[in-house]
Amino acid sequence: MNKQELVDAVAAKTGDSKAATGEAIDAVIAAITGEVTKGGTVQLVGFGSFSTGARAARVGRNPSTGAEIQIPAAKTVKFTAGKAFKDAVNGVWDRTQAIGRISADGAAAGRVTALGDGGSNGTA
Repeated sequence: MNKQELVDAVAAKTGDSKAATGEAIDAVIAAITGEVTKGGTVQLVGFGSFSTGARAARVGRNPSTGAEIQIPAAKTVKFTAGKAFKDAVNGVWDRTQAIGRISADGAAAGRVTALGDGGSNGTA
């Protein structure tokens, strides 16, 4: 799924326009990028967390010549999947673990049902 397909899918689920949905997705990406760039962590309970990681300097090898090369230390972005996301990928779907827990009055139920039918196989 590319970005446009994501915009189309979210717009279809929410009933919002594709333009508004695209702007919202861009804003989410910008907020995550901004926070992680500053060294912070973005945690989306049930989905996962974005954070920075570090790669140590190391010796590599040029695949063409076989010569050793020095690869400098670098920062990287880490994503750690949350339990509900892992469970959904593994086919263990529990509606109570969904992103945005169901409140006692069912206020979040619309968002939860948009993620799937609540069946144990993780399909929509």
